[in-house]
Amino acid sequence: MCNTFDDIQALVKKHGIKMIDFKEIDLDGRWHHLTIPIERFTPDLLEKGIGFDGSSYGFLTVEKSDMVFIPDVTSAFVDPIIEIPTISMIGDIYRISDEYVRFESDPRYIAEKAERFMKDANISDNCLFGPEFEFYVLDNIEFRNEINHIEVHLDSVQADWNTIDSPYDDYCNNKGYKVMGHKGYHADLPYDASFDLRNKMVRTLEDYGIPVKYHHSENGGPGQVEIEVEFASLKEMADRSQKLKYLIKNIAIQNGKTVTFMPKPFHGECGSGMHVHFQMFNGGNPIFYDENGYSNLSDTALHAISGILQHSAALTAFCCPSTNSYKRLVPGYEAPVTICFATSNRSSVIRIPGYARKPEDKRFEFRPSDATANPYLCFAAIAMAAVDGIQKKSDPTSLGFGPYDKNMYYLTDDEKKIVKSLPKSLGEAADALEKDYDFLLNGGVFSMDLINSQLKKIRKDALDVNNAPHPLEFKKYYDL
Repeated sequence: MCNTFDDIQALVKKHGIKMIDFKEIDLDGRWHHLTIPIERFTPDLLEKGIGFDGSSYGFLTVEKSDMVFIPDVTSAFVDPIIEIPTISMIGDIYRISDEYVRFESDPRYIAEKAERFMKDANISDNCLFGPEFEFYVLDNIEFRNEINHIEVHLDSVQADWNTIDSPYDDYCNNKGYKVMGHKGYHADLPYDASFDLRNKMVRTLEDYGIPVKYHHSENGGPGQVEIEVEFASLKEMADRSQKLKYLIKNIAIQNGKTVTFMPKPFHGECGSGMHVHFQMFNGGNPIFYDENGYSNLSDTALHAISGILQHSAALTAFCCPSTNSYKRLVPGYEAPVTICFATSNRSSVIRIPGYARKPEDKRFEFRPSDATANPYLCFAAIAMAAVDGIQKKSDPTSLGFGPYDKNMYYLTDDEKKIVKSLPKSLGEAADALEKDYDFLLNGGVFSMDLINSQLKKIRKDALDVNNAPHPLEFKKYYDL
């Protein structure tokens, strides 16, 4: 890892670097970038930074949009995607005033503030996250949204509809061995069409500082897969999440494929989540373990679970921030809809892995989130909800959150009156956040400007999608 300008220069010399690429994140979680020749990279640049238009990132209005990003040399890596030898690094965003001030709504800064808040409160000096990245590997994507033409066509060489050569493509060259719907989980060769590609992805991730726990094919027949990474601290895991998506998307393109992290690209097939495993340490000690607690969880862990469940509806505004997210959060597809917790229960918002038995492994999993989320905001929001529960010593059982060790998709009418459900749309998620955001403001971690910006963005997305005619509406109503 680089720590100084001289460290970067050593990397430049070792790899024959010709360009420096700077990446900055917007509110949506997309990377933008700006590139300079190596000759322009100086120690002065690391102090003064580079100016940019903050309004184009969704942060500021045009009349006060000048901002600066200052490169974080610790994030530098030799970029394997770019043809000319290039070092990429992430920039931290600053406001311009009499002196540079960190921009309070920079997602990366919010992650830093959340870590500092937990440490200053003597709750956790090492809060770890372990996301599971589910996505589809596809061969083709076409879509049109014109005034007189609405169309989406997705294709995957391993999909069951390609049991005969597809009229849409020239890549199938059919040899059979197609994966039927909902039958992709751990499918072996020759069914697992993206296996070699995933091996390339995983070796690249390992080479570039993202340790991978494992990868495998997932339930969704038309090419759904999963890569699960090892644990890291909040900001570090958010950095890794951005780098992972960047590398996976570009490696797929280089190999004639395309990937999507959309939560629900296929109607009637399994959706793609980003389940987030979560654990805390303090002073080197795991604070979520108690040999005598429910599922070997400590009171602190149960308080954290309670905080997350109490705020889970509001959390969806950051953890499930697309209209498509709520097409995944429906019963019957291993996605949670019920606000509760239990051991080994994939129908609950929080699952406690039954196989994590050692004190240092004890954790729980927040299941609603998906990879359309900005990872800095998603992970920070989860942490802030957990801290709120810990500080208030909130008890999940007394609040009616369980544990419910049963399939929560099939409840009696009486049970349905007791438990609550996640929002059913992005608009409902916005309503929930509008009513419940104080926990995010604790310690100045989130800003009111950021919360308002998120509300404005997701309400606009909801309105845009809700106002557009849907092809299914023509099937249902055209002849009425």
